[in-house]
Formats: sequence, structure tokens, C-alpha cells
Amino acid sequence: MPVTVGEIVEGSISKLTNFGFFVELPGGESGLVHISEVADTYIRDVRDLFKENDKVTVKVIAIDERGKIELSVRKALSRAEGQVQQAPPRRRPGSVGAGSGFEELLGNFMKKSEERLLELKRNTESKRGGRSRRR
Repeated sequence: MPVTVGEIVEGSISKLTNFGFFVELPGGESGLVHISEVADTYIRDVRDLFKENDKVTVKVIAIDERGKIELSVRKALSRAEGQVQQAPPRRRPGSVGAGSGFEELLGNFMKKSEERLLELKRNTESKRGGRSRRR
């Protein structure tokens, strides 16, 4: 049974790549979920969220003239259903989180910058002989 544009189907991941992953659909067809169609947020690597043979719900967003099927995970997760299938992307340590505000990040940056400038100034003065040797 061929899929049609706009249809939401469930399939299993057959291959992970740097640019997304391929999903084996019912009926033996296969389609691509591009990395930009995985989530509304930035995804560095799909391997952080998925592995081969994972079951995913996808929406068929396009079928080109050669029969290539384009799929989307983020469009399949409609707000009306209220279901969240995948876990949110993992955050790197030190990345901007929901609890840290701009002022806090700016304050930390300023503090570290001042410490680095002070250390650089100390190192530079010690190589020049410092101020204590002047007459």
C-alpha cells in the first residue's frame, strides 16, 4: 500500500546518517527524515536521540517525481494530540538552559574575562620586569 502526502505513519529506523535517518515504512517503502525535520530545536547529531530499529511516527511531507519520500518527525507530533514521542535533545554541559537568564550568563562571562585579563597583565609585567625595577 503506497503512502500519500500528508499521511502519518509509523515505521522503524533502518539507517542513521550525518544528515538524518532513513525510515522503513509499511509496505516495504523507505523514506528520509532530514535532520532539520527531527525537532524544532537545533540537533547536532541524530545519534544522540535515535538508534537503528527505533519505532518512530512520521508524516509524509513530499514525494518527488523519482519516488523519493520525504518525512518529518516534528510535523507528525501534532499539538492537538498532545503526545510527545521522543525525548528532548540532550544539552551539552555549560549550554544555555531554561533556568539561566541572559543577565546571569553575561555576569559569568564578564567575571571570567576580567580574571583572564588580570592573569595576562600579570604575566606580561613579569616578562617585562614589572614596575618595581623602574627608576
